[in-house]
Amino acid sequence: MNPMINQEIHYHLLNLMAENPRLRQRDMARDMGISVGKVNYCIGELTKKGLVKIKRFQEAKAKRSYAYILTPRGMEEKGRITIQFLKRKLHEYEEIKAQIEALTEDVHKNGLRPLAEAELGDLNARLT
Repeated sequence: MNPMINQEIHYHLLNLMAENPRLRQRDMARDMGISVGKVNYCIGELTKKGLVKIKRFQEAKAKRSYAYILTPRGMEEKGRITIQFLKRKLHEYEEIKAQIEALTEDVHKNGLRPLAEAELGDLNARLT
């Protein structure tokens, strides 16, 4: 799997676990838009790396419930991944911003502003 995608999944999982340690894998999968199997696999990876500790609780309804606790190392890794994720997203933002500027220039140069504003609304307001 693409390491950047894997890192993004780990980032989101670590955030979900930090916010709600007792969140079920099914709910994590739904929130992230990935399969329960993928969530389970990634939690296994995070556990093997020593970033997450799993605690099992016996519920009154005889269903097993788990808590996913970030270890100190997991909290440190969450911070590191957050910085890397932010850095990558800022780079993507700058690339998209440059593309928007080039497209806007092309719209002006080719006399397409009335058509663009009919489709998109006020360009000046959208670009600020």
